[in-house]
Amino acid sequence: MKKSKILMFLAALLPLALFVFPLWNITLEAPQYPIPLGMDIYINDFADTHPHDIKNINLMNHYVGMKYIPEAIPEFKIFPAVIIGMSVLALLIAFKGNYKWYLGWLILMVLLAAAGIYDFYLWEYNYGHDLDPKAIMKFTNPDGSIMGFQPPLLGTKDILNFTAHSYPQLGAYFLGAGMLSAFVAFLFGKKGK
Repeated sequence: MKKSKILMFLAALLPLALFVFPLWNITLEAPQYPIPLGMDIYINDFADTHPHDIKNINLMNHYVGMKYIPEAIPEFKIFPAVIIGMSVLALLIAFKGNYKWYLGWLILMVLLAAAGIYDFYLWEYNYGHDLDPKAIMKFTNPDGSIMGFQPPLLGTKDILNFTAHSYPQLGAYFLGAGMLSAFVAFLFGKKGK
């Protein structure tokens, strides 16, 4: 089997690690929590980083009017289907397609990943800004507007006495490795021509 086909086969399999490893993690540090609170985001679930973290985040967020982190969101049905579909498509392309199809698959995967990141941003924005006006505690910005509590999309951000961290996890790296594998498969295929 040619190198390009082997690499495309890898591109098909690596994203499936998203069903085992978390895609993203959000961690909240504060003086009152000696062990930071954290939430792992999987392709089909939210999970505590430490026991009861999501429950504690929900209790804390209730005071400032944030919604509870739901048990499930519609994306938990959509994302797994997309990853399985893209993996099956990559397998078909690896066995039947030529190197140009590898690039087409990669472009489609990049577009879908960008759509997923944008959806995550919108979810975070809504979660951090759509606050209950009857909340026990209200905080305002220097200009008098209501303060939002949106965690960062990527990186670290101070929110009152909390430091929020938001970073990709192992599942995201497997997804990235699959996309890189498809790109290298395209280069090998093009070179072979």
